[in-house]
Amino acid sequence: MQAIPYIYILPELFLSVAIMSLLMLGVFIKKSFKLVSLLTILSLAFAIILVLNQPSEVVKIFNESYIIDKLSIFMKVLTLLFCLFVLLSSKDYIKNNNIDKIEYPIIILASILGMILMISSYDLIVFYLGLELQSLCLYILASFRREDVRSSEAGLKYFVLSALASGLLLYGCSLIYGFTGSTNFETIATNLNEANKGAVFGIVFIIVGLAFKISAVPFHMWSPDVYEGSPTSVTNFFALIPKIAAISVFIRFMYVPFINVINQWQAIIIFLSIASMIVGAVAAIGQQNIKRLMAYSSIGHMGYALAGLATGTNEGIQSVIIYLTIYLIMNLGAFGCIFMMKRENIFYENINDLSGLSKNHPILAFSFLIILFSLAGIPPLAGFFAKFYIFMAVIEVKMYALAIIGLVTTVVSAFYYIRIIKVIYFDNPKKPFDKNYDFGLKISLILSSILILVYFIYPSILTDLVSSIEVY
Repeated sequence: MQAIPYIYILPELFLSVAIMSLLMLGVFIKKSFKLVSLLTILSLAFAIILVLNQPSEVVKIFNESYIIDKLSIFMKVLTLLFCLFVLLSSKDYIKNNNIDKIEYPIIILASILGMILMISSYDLIVFYLGLELQSLCLYILASFRREDVRSSEAGLKYFVLSALASGLLLYGCSLIYGFTGSTNFETIATNLNEANKGAVFGIVFIIVGLAFKISAVPFHMWSPDVYEGSPTSVTNFFALIPKIAAISVFIRFMYVPFINVINQWQAIIIFLSIASMIVGAVAAIGQQNIKRLMAYSSIGHMGYALAGLATGTNEGIQSVIIYLTIYLIMNLGAFGCIFMMKRENIFYENINDLSGLSKNHPILAFSFLIILFSLAGIPPLAGFFAKFYIFMAVIEVKMYALAIIGLVTTVVSAFYYIRIIKVIYFDNPKKPFDKNYDFGLKISLILSSILILVYFIYPSILTDLVSSIEVY
């Protein structure tokens, strides 16, 4: 009997024990939200250390159903690190909106465990187990404020549509298994070819399920409603963390089990990319709710990430990972600014509420300016470089039409970012927002603003880190 390689799954084991321990702690100690929340943050920090101490060589365990490599380590660190910052930056919002229940950080931790399982999955069954653990937690988070009709509606919409997407994905997995005789990624790659029409048909269903998870068009219907209806702290989580796991799985699926039939799925990914870029750019123009606008912004950004994925090259994968990292930093800062839209402990979401922000809060307005310009891809900010790497990878494989459409949609999307800047700097000022910001929120906003602003000075920090990542 093969010994269980505990050293390779220490982060997963630690998170499992942490979830169960925190749940018992919350039950037996009354009013323990602050303690549970603090221990959750410490658990995430310790899990990062455990992941970083994992061996850097490629290791496949549990009958090659679970993989530890540079891609999985990098994506796990991103997941844990940004989840930590999401919790830190949303503490004030959670306190003021009666979300300070012990279940909240524990459910987030459970969803993180599901995402980590997805990132390292090398088998269809392991992948689906991780996906469902993540999804069940996200259903609860979306409808966490039961007394709020919008939150309940958001949770129900996400549940119904996500269940449909999961059903399609599971059907695709069953077709792949039926026509290749295995659930292991490497064995699927060996048995899969263009003559195997049934398995190719299954790939389409899997892509549909994954496209739903990153809210790519035309499977984006849930995104604006769920972003708007969920508590802002949950919207922040939705906008950042699940995207990491979904993109990781997308990369692993396309470049390991399905790489031999790239001609069959490449056109689908290109269509999803173009549709997401266009809808993300156009549909956001008329939005007045900033959370809803961020949903369409997210759709557009996932379109650019899919463009890099469609190239079928290692440079394309690396450009996607760099893009995702910079996207996370920008969105962390954007939601940091949204959390600061507070008057007398009431949080506002309308873009017009930012009127004249520069007069009353010049530093906050400047941070918002940097982040919005970066989201628009204005040089020399980090967002420009993110898009530059994607377009270079696309041009290298001579997908000129995709690159041109990406550039045009970038220009269109700049309109709604600049419109917010116009409201901040040129509209008549409204009553000032509160200035008693939480320390974690300040740190998150300052860090993201500085990283976006100074990235151009030393961009090789990220590119060198990602350059050694390959897909196995």
